[in-house]
Amino acid sequence: MIEITPHLHISEADIDLQAIRAQGSGGQNVNKVSSAIHLRFDINASSLPDEVKARLLETTDSRLTSEGVMVIKAQRFRTQEQNKEDAIERLVEWIAERLKQDKPRKATRVSKAVKARRKDAKQAQSQRKQQRQKIRY
Repeated sequence: MIEITPHLHISEADIDLQAIRAQGSGGQNVNKVSSAIHLRFDINASSLPDEVKARLLETTDSRLTSEGVMVIKAQRFRTQEQNKEDAIERLVEWIAERLKQDKPRKATRVSKAVKARRKDAKQAQSQRKQQRQKIRY
């Protein structure tokens, strides 16, 4: 079981890991070794609660397919094991980030004192500018 939060876990069977060849420079090693990892996580088929699934599916992320499959490619490290850990860690972070609830905004109003200070400041600025003008006789 992979822990996302203390109360939320996903089964390792829900995650499909596939080794692929990494892109980029790396000499002969990059052509011989499949060190990159494609992680596929089917949200609809997972063991997550329905509310969590709905919340994950409503996000707009380019890594999320229209079928509800999250695809993460990990190729940051040279070894397959490190890339597996990185991919799982990134999936856990993604799910945990989507579960955070924003605090509801409390409506506030500008107080009368602040309005009065703003009005006084505007009048003072107006006075200053009028005093800079040429005097017309």
